[in-house]
Amino acid sequence: MKKIFLLFLCSMVALATEAQVKWTEGSTDAIHEQAVKSGKLVFIDLYADWCGPCQMMNNRVFMDREVGEFFAQHFVAAKYNIERPTGRKLMQLYGKGSIPLYLVFNTEGELLGSILGAYPKKEFLHHLEQIIAQKKEAR
Repeated sequence: MKKIFLLFLCSMVALATEAQVKWTEGSTDAIHEQAVKSGKLVFIDLYADWCGPCQMMNNRVFMDREVGEFFAQHFVAAKYNIERPTGRKLMQLYGKGSIPLYLVFNTEGELLGSILGAYPKKEFLHHLEQIIAQKKEAR
């Protein structure tokens, strides 16, 4: 009985880790290069550890299976803390001082759109779908 429970518990942990958004680590150049190779857009999450809405997005939205699958299909995703050099620079270039701030770039490095603030899953995905649709219309 204990073996069955442990097997069940391990499979649930594996499923939970598969469901979430996969964050890529590295410089913005490395993220861009990976996006070019994969033909995906770049998604950047600008956050801070002390930011409550940022934590809500991490715990509720980015851990969701549907969101994880959507990101796997469309994005190379990275997170940058605004209290560190890369995040601070991105915030200076693209931000208005508020977080969370989400940026979507094409493979040429052009900003396609941004989302400011925390949203429930469906509304957040809707914002991302609008940004992707605008990219397709611009072709």
